Amino acid sequence: MVIPVHDVNPVRRTPFVTYALICANFVVFLATPGVVDSLTGESGLAQLCRLQAFLDQWAAVPQEMIHQQTPPVVPTGDVGLGPQGPGCVVGPPDYDKSPPLSVVTAMFLHGSWLHLLGNMLFLLIFGNNIEDRLGHVRYLLFYGACGYAAAYVYALANNTSDDPLIGASGAIAGVLGAYLVLYPKARVWVLVPFLIFLPLRLPAWIVLGSWFVLQAVYSSGAGVSAAGTVAYLAHVAGFLAGMILAWPLRRGTPPPPEPRGLLFGRRARPGRPERQG
Repeated sequence: MVIPVHDVNPVRRTPFVTYALICANFVVFLATPGVVDSLTGESGLAQLCRLQAFLDQWAAVPQEMIHQQTPPVVPTGDVGLGPQGPGCVVGPPDYDKSPPLSVVTAMFLHGSWLHLLGNMLFLLIFGNNIEDRLGHVRYLLFYGACGYAAAYVYALANNTSDDPLIGASGAIAGVLGAYLVLYPKARVWVLVPFLIFLPLRLPAWIVLGSWFVLQAVYSSGAGVSAAGTVAYLAHVAGFLAGMILAWPLRRGTPPPPEPRGLLFGRRARPGRPERQG
């Protein structure tokens, strides 16, 4: 798995929506119960109960999305003593939850720092060009549409699951799919783990195409354990949705400028042909 760090594809306008989405994701993550405790190394049953109650209210749950029903009892966030010892208290929900709207809130929830930082890195690198091509408002609608497509395809395939679905991965996968359609020849600087991290400049179609193939393989169950918690199918669905939505725009999209005179981040000597990574 290569790690993208920068693309050679300048934009014409400031990607305000992309920056706002990144900021919103960080703010929501820091407001998620248990995040501050995880930074200090503190954890316990009370933290787990608060997190369960928070996710039950704001995360997208496939069973609820498909059947349009919320459970009669949910975690309350409190700790109680039951027949088998201390545990999380459950009771009737004190809130009204809309399963379709929970898809929106779930797009801003993340389960760990690694989950958040990985998603935001991809959004920062590739989102600005898609926003530049679509415009601010259409880009925001596109982002939401890909997130919904990813969530509902996953929910349809797991319609009995009550595990919460969280993360911006589906929407960001749509951004990657659009980038592959609109800018397949754009150069992307990546770090390739091979004993050390080697910097290479590769075409976007290789970087994003290999990412999609990997997600598709994992979504089939190959190469991952049954206990895996990543919704790979949502990544695949979001990516395909982004490709489909961006396809009509590909003919009117100017190609990215071809980088000149750079060799692995350094300026090549005069007269030396540029080596394509």
